[in-house]
Amino acid sequence: MNVKKDRAATYTVCEIAERMGLSAHTIRFYGKEGLLDFVARDKNGNRAFKESDFERLFIIASLKRSGMTIRQICAFQQLCDEGDKSIPARLAMIREQREKVEEQITELQDALDVLVYKCWLYETAQEAGTTKIHDTLPPSAMPPRIRKVKERIKALTHDMEKRYRRRSE
Repeated sequence: MNVKKDRAATYTVCEIAERMGLSAHTIRFYGKEGLLDFVARDKNGNRAFKESDFERLFIIASLKRSGMTIRQICAFQQLCDEGDKSIPARLAMIREQREKVEEQITELQDALDVLVYKCWLYETAQEAGTTKIHDTLPPSAMPPRIRKVKERIKALTHDMEKRYRRRSE
C-alpha cells in the first residue's frame, strides 16, 4: 500500500488484486475493457486505487461472476453514472440477471442431486459387490434425499418418454 503524506492510501493493481481475490491480469483486463475508468492514475500513469474504489470493483467482479458480459457491465456502469434517472433501467438489469442466476442455481442443484444419488448408488453397489443390489432395494430402504432424487429422475424420464412418443406419432 502506498501512503503519501497528506494523501489517502492508494493501492496498485497487484495490491487490489490480492485484496479482492482476483488476478492482476483480471484487473488489467477490466481496465482495458473500460470498466475501471473511475480509477485515478498516479503521476506515472499507473492505476491508483482508493478505498472508495473497492465497492465498485467488487460490484463489477460480482456481476461478472454472475454471468454478465463485459458489454452488459459497461452498460450498467454507464447507467450508474447517469444518476437517479437510470434507477428503473438498473433495477431491470439486476432483476434480469438475478433470474438467470436463480435458474443456474436450480440447474446446478439438480446436477448436484444427481451426483449425490449416483455416489450413493455406487457406494451401496461397492459394499454389496454388485449394482444388482438396487434391483431389489425397496424405496423405504433408501435415505429420504436419495429416494426423493430417484423419484424426480423417474418422473423426468417418464415426461421425456411422453414427449418423445407425441413427436413420433
